[in-house]
Amino acid sequence: MPIATVNPVDGETVRTFDALSGDEVERRLALADRTFATYRTTSFAERARLLRAAADLLEKEEAEIGRTMTLEMGKTYAAARAEAAKCVKAMRWYADRAEGLLADEHPEQRDVEDSGARAARVVYRPLGVVLAVMPWNFPLWQVVRFAAPALMAGNVGLLKHASNVPQTALYLGDLFRRAGFPEGAFQTLLVPSSAIEAIPRDPRVKAATLTGSEPAGRSVAAIAGDEIKRTVLELGGSDPYLVLPSADVEAAARTAVTARVQNNGQSCIAAKRFLVHADAYEEFARAFVAGVAALRVGDPMDEHTDVGPLSSEQGRADLEELVDDAVAKGARVLTGGKRPEDRPAGWFYEPTVLADITPEMRIHREETFGPVATLYRFTGLDEGIGLANDTSFGLSSNVWTRDAAEKERCVRDIEAGGVFFNGMTASHPALPFGGVKRSGYGRELAGHGIKEFCNVTTVWEGPED
Repeated sequence: MPIATVNPVDGETVRTFDALSGDEVERRLALADRTFATYRTTSFAERARLLRAAADLLEKEEAEIGRTMTLEMGKTYAAARAEAAKCVKAMRWYADRAEGLLADEHPEQRDVEDSGARAARVVYRPLGVVLAVMPWNFPLWQVVRFAAPALMAGNVGLLKHASNVPQTALYLGDLFRRAGFPEGAFQTLLVPSSAIEAIPRDPRVKAATLTGSEPAGRSVAAIAGDEIKRTVLELGGSDPYLVLPSADVEAAARTAVTARVQNNGQSCIAAKRFLVHADAYEEFARAFVAGVAALRVGDPMDEHTDVGPLSSEQGRADLEELVDDAVAKGARVLTGGKRPEDRPAGWFYEPTVLADITPEMRIHREETFGPVATLYRFTGLDEGIGLANDTSFGLSSNVWTRDAAEKERCVRDIEAGGVFFNGMTASHPALPFGGVKRSGYGRELAGHGIKEFCNVTTVWEGPED
């Protein structure tokens, strides 16, 4: 894929970029390594000052960077501005809390004495240069939720962003530079995916984090494993959305529409499989289908648009293949299921709901990255949880119920990194985020996220010290 901004509204190439030369990549790697040697010794107060300065700049430039994100990948302008505001919030959250999150930990004195020590503590130290391989769907947020904790921990970052969001990628590198971070603390590498293998293999790079597809995660994890380096992976998702008989069905259906089509349906944590108890199925299906059918598809810069285009022509083609395969094998199209006739240019696809899904259909197993929902009926909690877990993914889940026992059962038995009751999955700086199974491993955000790229160091002092 060329490194280029291509407007998904009309398919026109806006701007192309040359990939960095091998010599320039080497220069930036060397700079990152040198910068870490001194940046690691800066105080939390100094790091927080710099991160707050970056947050202030981003807050002032929310409208501008929002337009850039919309241009590059097609999210609605309102969603793009909200993404920028969320990044500002995360930066300030870590600036305020990082020192406390990484404070030395002291075991109980009786355990210290039992170890033969006079004193003992656990210290968190930065690892060094961390490579971040990031996707296009949340081009600002995915990076900031890595960069804010990593920089506050004393690490330095190298960003390899998706090739279709180069202007957002360059903005991020420039943002941290203008905020006053040392040269080399955070650098954007405009390189193709084919150039990635050499970077995590470089001994100056100590760890990698990747958000993206399962094949991309498998590739980076294999390289890091071969080099014995730490990784955090956040990969695909096919999140279940369970509706049980005690739920507020009207609210569940209303929220389900947003949960599925957020970010034009291109979100790993979007609800994708809607599993509804037979006692609530007809009411939910009627309201959900009506809500999806009422969505307005159009120019993402138009404030009245609910769903913009998919990010690429290939992305739409992949989605169409899944829908066509399901329909050919007996799925019913309750709404949508085709390209909108009034949008001949660009990569638009109608918000779609499919029913009568069977295991033989690809859509039952594969992630739908676009505004397509699958609707299932079940008759008991055991069956519902079984359907929820009948996927290779395990990123998050949504459950609608007022029953306390059902809640505890779902927390115990649903195989996912999160269980969100009576609402839709969302990420927040204070809550750890990540998945299980083929959705990846490790956690971002909260205290868990900032500690992922720290050396957990045991300090033991003998009785004669």
